[in-house]
Amino acid sequence: MRELTEIRKEIDRIDREVLSLFQKRMECAAQVAEYKRGTGKAIYDPVREKEKIDELTKEEENHFVKKAVEELFLQMMSLSRRYQYSILSQNDIYIDQLFEEVDALEIHSQTKVVYQGIPGAYQEQAMMKYFGKGIKNFSVPEFKDVVKALDQGEADYGVLPIENTSAGTVSGIYDMILDYDICVVGEESIECHHVLAGLPESSLDQIKKVYSHPQGLMQCKKFLDEHPDWDQARVLNTAISAKKVANDKEVTKAAICSEYAAQIYGLKVLKREVNYEGNNTTRFVIMSKKKQYRKDAGKVSISFSAPHESGSLYNILTHFMFNDVSMSNIESRPLPGRKWEYGFYVDVIGNLNDPAIRNALAGIREETKDFKILGNF
Repeated sequence: MRELTEIRKEIDRIDREVLSLFQKRMECAAQVAEYKRGTGKAIYDPVREKEKIDELTKEEENHFVKKAVEELFLQMMSLSRRYQYSILSQNDIYIDQLFEEVDALEIHSQTKVVYQGIPGAYQEQAMMKYFGKGIKNFSVPEFKDVVKALDQGEADYGVLPIENTSAGTVSGIYDMILDYDICVVGEESIECHHVLAGLPESSLDQIKKVYSHPQGLMQCKKFLDEHPDWDQARVLNTAISAKKVANDKEVTKAAICSEYAAQIYGLKVLKREVNYEGNNTTRFVIMSKKKQYRKDAGKVSISFSAPHESGSLYNILTHFMFNDVSMSNIESRPLPGRKWEYGFYVDVIGNLNDPAIRNALAGIREETKDFKILGNF
């Protein structure tokens, strides 16, 4: 039996040979990229890759070795593709055709912003924080009305909630952005300090019914669980809940809303900080019909779909790793009418003008379906 040191020396020799062969393979990959640059052929050819792996493993009887060879060559092919993308992305004009780089968003005295809800809503607070209190604005009843107003040119910018630290992603917002030809150009965060508000003459022990937006009810679940006898009613907006309680004039009704909304509609705060997470923050996105991104934008949001197959998502996300791009968020959802296919929403740190971002997105665009850049903000 050979000594361990002798075996390790043999492994080192083999590794050097593997490295040398890998370098030669990458040189060939570069030549393939140059050829495809001239012909316009796609880099990713899944049929050919599968045929090649099947050919390499067809006579292998050892199951472990067979799976190992499949994985080894899948990764090697993936590395070859990423290297080719890095070569071809230098001439990729996909982003430049879709988006315009600007020093700053166009905001002036005639700029109009739309938000969902009524005065006192957290959306209104996000709008004023981002654009200033003097910005022209109007409100609409539902989230979808915001994107419709943008799409029809009735407003220059729109504000929608996208994520909350305690309740998670706001359902359906990503789908609305996909359904309309709009993009995300900015974001704003608001700390949501919910209060329980009632009529000036009401008290906590009189309350029987509480109104709020579903997210508001969710964010205050622990507090509401302490009052199981209270009826919980959903409305379209936290500020709408405050207005309803004020209009109904019943001491048994209360609203979960902001203290600002309670003040606007003449309600009394019965209890402060009823949200169960102290740092209850909602992130809002600023949307526009204009496909623009600021030079100082630092986050890119994309969407794509991928089949429910082993390694498919991993191979897509390695484009970020290969280009040293950091992800800040990822969401998934099943695609309606497409069995075992999933849509993904990913936020990464960077700017559309960064070579690393362009390279990563070029690879993901070619290897996925339904690819879309949602915005750079």
